[in-house]
Amino acid sequence: MGLVSDRLIDSQEADRACFESVIFTNVTFSRNAFSNAEFTDVIFEKCDFSNESFRECNIHRAEFRNCKLMGLDLSDSTLRYVLFQSCSGDYANFRYADMKQVKFEDCSLRHADFYSSTMLKVDLERSNLDGAQLSGTKLDGIDLSDCEFTVLGVEAEDLRGCIINEGQAAVFASLFGLIIKS
Repeated sequence: MGLVSDRLIDSQEADRACFESVIFTNVTFSRNAFSNAEFTDVIFEKCDFSNESFRECNIHRAEFRNCKLMGLDLSDSTLRYVLFQSCSGDYANFRYADMKQVKFEDCSLRHADFYSSTMLKVDLERSNLDGAQLSGTKLDGIDLSDCEFTVLGVEAEDLRGCIINEGQAAVFASLFGLIIKS
């Protein structure tokens, strides 16, 4: 249990490190590798994870509030009961991540990579997904209706059961080679 505030964590490597009941506030992570780390009951507020490697991590009951996640690598990670609120996660890598009960709220996830991720009860509320890669990710039950995007990398077979609004239908119609005439 602890509080880490107003710090730079630089050039650290930690394999299988465990962080439990820690609050990180205004912390910048730079040139670190936290592979296979475990974060449980952790809050990150106003932290900068730009271009950091957190591959194969287990993140449970965590919150990321107003964080910079640009280029963050969370590939092959397991996320359970995680909130991303007002985060900038453009180009973040969630490739092959296993996500259950995860919520992205008011986030920028432009060009983020969710390729072949597992999404169960994942909420994407008022988030920008323009250019995001979702190929190989089953979107059944995922509500994209209040998300912003003009281009989305997705395969037609993964769209079954996905919830979209009328304006987004044209984006998906192009996947099937349809031309919409007005």
